[in-house]
Amino acid sequence: MATKVLIVDYSWSGNTAKLATALQRVTGATQVELTVPAGTFPQDMYATSDVANQQLASGDLPELTSKLPDLAEFDTILVGGPVWSGKVATPVRSLLRQLATYTGTLAPFYTDAGTPDDYEADFASLAPQANVVPGLGLTAGDLATADQPLTTWWDSFK
Repeated sequence: MATKVLIVDYSWSGNTAKLATALQRVTGATQVELTVPAGTFPQDMYATSDVANQQLASGDLPELTSKLPDLAEFDTILVGGPVWSGKVATPVRSLLRQLATYTGTLAPFYTDAGTPDDYEADFASLAPQANVVPGLGLTAGDLATADQPLTTWWDSFK
């Protein structure tokens, strides 16, 4: 039986979107971009960090405006997002809330400025029932040559 795979990604600056597009080329999976209402986050990364920290403190995560397929239909979901202060970005957290009872494989991929901190542990803690495999993090500078690391990562658990 063939595995049904979905790529879902949120990108604030465009870097994660580039990584997700490269991953789609490598896997051939369906890709869905996570979106939030316009104006949810400012254009400045420090101001965005402040908004995200307020969302984390209040537990009031941003609404997702993307039309998502029935996530339960997929055996594997590749979830992409930026690292914000060493944590999972709040829009990705919103998605993971929706996946609280998901029992398939979740594979995190992420972009960072070279300091992912405890991103993968944070991600795994937000998906306690899923089979969370080791993730792949790249910096913006790595994106031009991302196909090989993506292929190696994908081959490690597919």
